[in-house]
Amino acid sequence: MTHALSVQGLKKSFGGVPVLRDVSFDVDPGSITVLAGENGAGKSTLFKIISGQLSPDAGHVQLHGTALEAAHPRAARALGVGIVPQELAPYSDLSIAENLFVGRELRTAGFLLKRGAMRSRTASMLAEFGIDLDPSTPMKNLSVALTQIVEIIKATSSGASVLLLDEPTSSIAETEVERLYDIVRSLRARGVAMLYTTHRMAEIQAIADRVVTLRDGHLVLDEAVDDVTPSDIVTSMIGRELGQLFPDIAAPSQVTRLKVNGLRVRPSNNPIDLQVHAGEVLGIGGLVGAGRSSLLKALFGAQKTTAGQLVVDGQALPAKLTPSAAIAAGMAFVPEDRKGEGLALGLTLEENFSLPRPDLSSSGGVTRTRKRRAIARGLADKVQLRYRHMSQPAETLSGGNQQKIVIGRWLADEPKVLLLDEPTRGVDVGARGELYRIIASLAESGLAVVLVSSDMPELIGMSHRVCVMSGGNITGELSRAELDAPDAQAKIFAFASGDHTEEQATSPAPTAKDSSS
Repeated sequence: MTHALSVQGLKKSFGGVPVLRDVSFDVDPGSITVLAGENGAGKSTLFKIISGQLSPDAGHVQLHGTALEAAHPRAARALGVGIVPQELAPYSDLSIAENLFVGRELRTAGFLLKRGAMRSRTASMLAEFGIDLDPSTPMKNLSVALTQIVEIIKATSSGASVLLLDEPTSSIAETEVERLYDIVRSLRARGVAMLYTTHRMAEIQAIADRVVTLRDGHLVLDEAVDDVTPSDIVTSMIGRELGQLFPDIAAPSQVTRLKVNGLRVRPSNNPIDLQVHAGEVLGIGGLVGAGRSSLLKALFGAQKTTAGQLVVDGQALPAKLTPSAAIAAGMAFVPEDRKGEGLALGLTLEENFSLPRPDLSSSGGVTRTRKRRAIARGLADKVQLRYRHMSQPAETLSGGNQQKIVIGRWLADEPKVLLLDEPTRGVDVGARGELYRIIASLAESGLAVVLVSSDMPELIGMSHRVCVMSGGNITGELSRAELDAPDAQAKIFAFASGDHTEEQATSPAPTAKDSSS
């Protein structure tokens, strides 16, 4: 059988630095190969070569036995390559039908658009995958998951027989993941070959036929998924045994660090009451749209509230809280959107480290460069940042190291409360473990940590307690003992979906520490 995709001896360097080092593997028709590896391992470069965006320094790519001669996306598409990038870029103001037919519109002999025919064809294509949407719906009205599905249908309807999927589930809700899996499995049944990147071990086990791992540009693993364990995959990615992913965190003290009384983010919501102790990690769970991010922004003064009071270390914060007042009270906030809200990507590392408190390295309004650099280096050491020099732009770092800056820059002023919104989203498993250890260390130093996460193992593995939100309200709470029980995930989903019953709340369950990734 001819391979759908054959990569042979690929080498690629940038500025004399090798990124791909003699990489070879094959993907068969009707199969899903997960391309695993830490950020910086060479996955993106490999995708760009296969999709015709880059030319290799050595080696070649074959598609269904035909060599990809020209480094041009059009040449790759002509040989059956389609790509759905992690950063989706649909034509937001155009309809689903218009997006699906961009560049290949149906026209009459007089060159008028056959809009009705395009809508009818779109409806048929969506129906083939069990998607019930009006083809006239603007793309901007779709969820991220549905946008990805439309992009996948667009690629395959254009004749793609080799589909490259870059972290397709990284930004979608857990409830929508299975629908995406159904689409991918349907494509596999139709003979489409897929190369699929993900950092999630559970996803690899759920969807993959084979696993190919890159580390520092080398191919270090190429096995059927049934022949390897999650531990094997992680070890191949990071070059060492990861051990327990979630570190043990000491029990919190009885000192109340953060107290929330009667907080209302929207008038229609019930008041929220919370207490978080020094050394405690309070997890906040729930589905997308449950109000978790809004709660964190409200605690930081970045979103208006209609009622309520916050108290930090016994000191009441202003009713009309602002981020500057929250920072002065000892609050620190790591937003969900690392690139859009957390970092100034074009600024240097030392400039990013100084953003929350520029006054710490200035005198009389004048920045003391030497002092700022010394503070930044000290913070970089605290979070074990991997970097070349302090003057390099933040955009040159991996996702995990960028996140270390967003967390580490708050440590110059000894905060009391750390608000974390999806702190490991888009971060590979090796960096994830490092971030978990940083969070555990900060909690053990006496910080109160509020952790919002859509990653269920992370939420359960890192929290002393979990509060679950639905519709802007807290609908349930699980203790550490309940989080250790086998039915913890089911209970969290029940609280999140509104299906929780009193019987579920009181049913006993044995404890069993879950430390899997």
